[in-house]
Amino acid sequence: MGILRFNYRSEILSLNTDITVVYPTGALTAWENGEPSLRGFPTEQGKRPYREGMKFQTVYLLHGGGDDDTLPYRYTMVETYAEQHNLMLVTPQVKDSFYLDTPYGFKYHTYITQELPRVIRSLFASSDKREDNFLIGFAMGGNAALQLAFTNPEMFNTVIAMSGGIGVTLDRNEMNRQLGIGLQRLNAMFGEKDEFLGTDNDLYALAEKRLTDGTDMPRIIMAQGSDEFIHDRVYNDQRILKELGYDITYYELPGGKHDFFTWDALFKKSFDEWLPLKEKPIYPNED
Repeated sequence: MGILRFNYRSEILSLNTDITVVYPTGALTAWENGEPSLRGFPTEQGKRPYREGMKFQTVYLLHGGGDDDTLPYRYTMVETYAEQHNLMLVTPQVKDSFYLDTPYGFKYHTYITQELPRVIRSLFASSDKREDNFLIGFAMGGNAALQLAFTNPEMFNTVIAMSGGIGVTLDRNEMNRQLGIGLQRLNAMFGEKDEFLGTDNDLYALAEKRLTDGTDMPRIIMAQGSDEFIHDRVYNDQRILKELGYDITYYELPGGKHDFFTWDALFKKSFDEWLPLKEKPIYPNED
C-alpha cells in the first residue's frame, strides 16, 4: 500500500489538521500487463496499470473516541484488505468531537461533510460519484457513521456503523440516560436531558423525517461483536430502525468484544461481502 499522512490548514476548522490517505499501490503497475518491468521480470498477473486521470472507489474510515487518524492502520490489517479490493481509504482526525459541530467552535460535522470531500477529490484520485463512496466508522466513528447516514444521505452509497457506543442513538430514553450520567464531554456536545430533541442529534426524528420525505437513503449496515459492553445499545438501534421500516443489515461477530480484533474482522467482512466494489481502478472514459 501507499500511505501518507497529509497535514493542511482547514478553513472550516481554522487549524491545521491531519488526514491519513491510503492507496492500493501494491495492486498497481507502471507497465501494461505482459510488458517487462525495469527489473526485467514480466508484470505480475492481475495488477492494474497506472494511467493518467484514474480514480478509486473510496472508503471514508472514521476512527473511534480517544484515537487518531493513524490507529485503524496501525492496529488492523485494513490497508491489506483495501489493497486486495483496489480501494482508497481516507481517515480524518477529529479528536473526541463525536464528528459534530462543537459548541466550543470547531465545526467537525461541517468539515467532514463539506470541506473534506472537496479537498480529497481535488488533491487525490478519489471518485466523486456517490456510487463509489462509502462510509465506515467504529466506536465513536460508528455513532457518527449512523448519524451521517441520516444528516447527509446523499453522500454515500453504503454506510457501515460498527460498535457505536456512547453518543447518538435512536432510543431517546437511552440518550437521556447517557446525558444524565455526568460525563462532561458528552454533555458539552449534546446538552442536558431532552435538549437534543428536534436537533440533528435526535436520530429518531431524523429517521422518521427521511421516511416521510421519501429520501434516497444509502444502504445501512450495523455490526458489532456479540460480547461488546454496548451490545444492547447497538442491537436496540437496529431494532428501532427496522420497526420504522428501514431495511437494515445487522451482523454480530461471535465472541467479538469492543476492540481492534473485532473491528479488523468486520473491516474484512465489509470489503469481502458488504460493499458493492468494482475491484479495480476507475479509468477515464470507463463506466
